[in-house]
Amino acid sequence: MTGVTTVMNDTLTGVSELRIEGLGAAGDGVAHINGQSVFIPGTLPGEDVQVRLSAGHPELISIVHSSPERVTPPCSLFGECGGCALQHLSLPALLEWKSQRVIHALTAAGFADLPSARLFQTKPGTRRRMDFAIQRVPGAVIIGLHRRNGDPVDMAECHILHPAIFELLVPLREVLGSLGALTGRGSLMVNLLDSGPDLTLQTPAPLTSADRAKLAAFARAHNLSRISWQDPKNQGIETVAQSGAVREEFGGVAVSPPPSAFLQAAADAENAIVTAVLDGLPSLNKKDVTVELFAGCGTLTFPMSEKGRVMAYEGNLAAANCLKAAAGGRRVDGFHRDLGRQPLLPQDLKSTRAVVLDPPYAGAGAQTFPLAKSAVPDIIYVSCNPAALEKDGRTLWNAGFSVIGLTIVDQFLWSTEVEAVIVLSRDAKRIRRESSRRSHNDLFRSDS
Repeated sequence: MTGVTTVMNDTLTGVSELRIEGLGAAGDGVAHINGQSVFIPGTLPGEDVQVRLSAGHPELISIVHSSPERVTPPCSLFGECGGCALQHLSLPALLEWKSQRVIHALTAAGFADLPSARLFQTKPGTRRRMDFAIQRVPGAVIIGLHRRNGDPVDMAECHILHPAIFELLVPLREVLGSLGALTGRGSLMVNLLDSGPDLTLQTPAPLTSADRAKLAAFARAHNLSRISWQDPKNQGIETVAQSGAVREEFGGVAVSPPPSAFLQAAADAENAIVTAVLDGLPSLNKKDVTVELFAGCGTLTFPMSEKGRVMAYEGNLAAANCLKAAAGGRRVDGFHRDLGRQPLLPQDLKSTRAVVLDPPYAGAGAQTFPLAKSAVPDIIYVSCNPAALEKDGRTLWNAGFSVIGLTIVDQFLWSTEVEAVIVLSRDAKRIRRESSRRSHNDLFRSDS
């Protein structure tokens, strides 16, 4: 069957047979009815499916012809838990789809003649950061992720979480169930640091003294790095229990992250991102300065400082203070600055050799235009959102930048999220050199 229109329509039952021609941004299969796109969860490109049309929302009845890339989801909660969208797609096909999302964003921004991408995909069971929903129900506490547009699903099974986090869930349900502060729904953020699990808890009511004693005993019993509590009203965070130094290493430098600090989701993916950034830096001498924007606690900062001086800017005060505290005696200058409200201007970047930025999900925002108008010849953009990459990339393309390096990282396995490290330059000599190197490599591959 070819085409994307309805090929079988039973007007009495409202059943249609459709061809799935692609995946949408949420991971749902895309088909067309009368020129309108419809999104069908659980389907894959190339599949013929039967759906029932009800109030414009198609319900999957059966898969008539399945894709060769369809696999059996490893988790029994798939389809119920909202944490994974694409466990029914083979991992190689998933990585290819994510790669195409990044390439499409760059092409739509105006970039042409893109280099071949280096690809990296994390392994199952390596996720070291998770934001859980928690909810008290009669006789129990649920810890898990929300089903799509619904209540949280208790995480009785998970194939993405690091075992050190998953194994905590059973005793966590018990201790959370004993807290008077958990009167309904709350949240729990877990970072698996080098020093151990770091928990940030949010509950509808304030912790009582008895609650605090229970959490302190729990931290001691399970060798937790720290337990913090976040006030849902003013978002203030206080430490409830801490067994010792809170520590994470970036480039061999020990930092002490604040509660709920940003951490790359998997350690192997972090290594892939850091390697891509370091490889993408231009040749630096002792006087050259690299400016890092949205620096966090120093994930990229300290590895980059081995190559030259880094001026690192971060808008979150706690993260900026963490970075500055670890920067002593190193070629790092840390600054607290809200780059959305007070972006660095072209004159602030006049002596900068390269800029590295790892913006939030929404993109670089107000920082993009001053960066484009500056004289900075080289930029490394770490993206976690193809839509934001397309928007920011269009501004940089208009400013004369070319893409000379591309690494795509799938660290949120079985989700629709994708990371990418894009090396951009408007240094004519560097662009010619990279183009010549690529041509040589292509010729070598064709000869071999």
